[in-house]
Amino acid sequence: MEQQQGKQGVTVAKLFPNQDPMKFVQFKFKELEDGFKSWLSKQSLPVEAAVVTATGGVQGAAIGAIMGTLTPDISSSMPTPPPQASLNPQAMASLKQAQALAGGPLIQARNFAVMTGTNAGIACIMKRLRGKEDVQSSMVAAFGSGAMFSLVSGMGGPNLATNAITSGLFFALVQGGLFKLGEKLSKPPVEDLCYARTRSMLNNLGLQNYEKNFKKGLLTDNTLPLLTDSALRDVRIPPGPRLLILDHLRRSGTRS
Repeated sequence: MEQQQGKQGVTVAKLFPNQDPMKFVQFKFKELEDGFKSWLSKQSLPVEAAVVTATGGVQGAAIGAIMGTLTPDISSSMPTPPPQASLNPQAMASLKQAQALAGGPLIQARNFAVMTGTNAGIACIMKRLRGKEDVQSSMVAAFGSGAMFSLVSGMGGPNLATNAITSGLFFALVQGGLFKLGEKLSKPPVEDLCYARTRSMLNNLGLQNYEKNFKKGLLTDNTLPLLTDSALRDVRIPPGPRLLILDHLRRSGTRS
């Protein structure tokens, strides 16, 4: 009995290094994910697009089902017009749209599955064909996603084609804006190489706040040997900092 328990302990120790089961699970999940991506990249375009679309659809269905469960289903409380009622076509379309968008878990799962699956599939195809992920590919995928969402959910008026195009364009514009915003936020600020030596000098002197004065006066690194008290005064640098800057340039041999 003790020998069996000892073997089990050795097995657990091998499975969970450093007695941390969560790290082991995360490691195995990452390993499985990398293996799946590697396998998928070797498949033909139709196979990869089909798998990616199905995966995206499953994820979207799960999200839609959760949202439909957490939010109340008000479609059942909406008035249902009698079969022979003569309603305005636009009013009837609006009622159907509201019923579609306010459905329960199954309806929301369907809507989100179509939307995310279409987006993922088109994005996959665009990446394979163009060899990169950019704002154009993202907007094309969003257009298809919005168009399919409109057709499935019944969003819009009675003209299905017009509604699909309008929804697709709206999704594409939103996605394009978000893509550009994400690019802007993810890019580190670009340092101005024309002021590298100037920036270093000012930081050493504790005068980094005056870098903007140098830039405003176009006093780049190339002008450091030519700096005079008059030039520094023209860019509104006070007398004390001017003396420190000129003294530093003289001692460093930058300015004779």
